[in-house]
Amino acid sequence: MNVLILMGSPRLNGNTAELCKPFMEEMALQGAQIKYVTLADKKILPCRGCYLCQQVDHIYGCPQKDDMEGIVSLIQWADLIVLATPIYAWYCAAPMKNVLDRHYGLNKFYGTASGSLWAGKKMALLCTHGYEAAYATEPFVLGVERLCAHSRLQYMGLYSVQDEEDLASFQTPQAREGARAFARSLIR
Repeated sequence: MNVLILMGSPRLNGNTAELCKPFMEEMALQGAQIKYVTLADKKILPCRGCYLCQQVDHIYGCPQKDDMEGIVSLIQWADLIVLATPIYAWYCAAPMKNVLDRHYGLNKFYGTASGSLWAGKKMALLCTHGYEAAYATEPFVLGVERLCAHSRLQYMGLYSVQDEEDLASFQTPQAREGARAFARSLIR
């Protein structure tokens, strides 16, 4: 299985990155091929809503020249896309939001082009947050579930850990084993 982890935290070595470690270790043990992409050090412009990507078949087609085209290539390579992000104000961090907004070119539903460049892929969430889990993550989960339904992706679920003691919260045996168990559930 090809697994793409899009790490959306602006802190490259923060809580979300720490939670990704046991998840990736388990994925590798299960034989997955993993690509880990930090979004905060990439140039990902916001979607302009120009719809030019909707006029070209078989390619992403966004006219903006930034790192999104490389990310799209990795999305197309992947069988499973894992969105790893802290939850800020009940939604993902800004670098992840730009990637999600730029999904338009993967779905050709709004112009002369047709088809999908990613239908059938699986998507899962790995999140960190401050509030209690359901209260913190439900708005983001709902948004991703709708994106998956609209894009004909298979939503595979969420694993999240609440920040109670900063980085130490994500290094507990419970947090690490939960991330590993989630990884195993996605491989099956």
